[in-house]
Amino acid sequence: MVREIIKDTFILMKKSERADKSDWQTARDLLDTLNANRERCVGLAANMIGVNKTIIAVQMGIVPVVMINPVIVSHSKESYETEEGCLSLEGVRRTNRWNEIEVEYYDMTMKRHKNVYKGFVAQIIQHETDHCNGIII
Repeated sequence: MVREIIKDTFILMKKSERADKSDWQTARDLLDTLNANRERCVGLAANMIGVNKTIIAVQMGIVPVVMINPVIVSHSKESYETEEGCLSLEGVRRTNRWNEIEVEYYDMTMKRHKNVYKGFVAQIIQHETDHCNGIII
């Protein structure tokens, strides 16, 4: 189900709770909402659709990927400054992002994964995991 995008910073600044199997529908709604906003959005966190759970959806090429309870376990020393927008916020803001990250997460079947991401995909994951931690750019 496509959900409305939350713009209330009070809600967005709350740290998300750990997700489990019972949050499968939230993950599905996150994918549906990402797909519905595909022309202007490359990632979403569950709190952006009003659910305080640690779930993100990231557009990786043509395939959107859901990450449940993602944790950045390591990152490169190198970082860069960039500007990012957000569906929940007006305009763009400057931020710093690492060039490369290693992320542990669960997929929608609750299978554990650990992968390295670089470039723009790493940037999206960092933005969305910040959302889960109550950090707004």
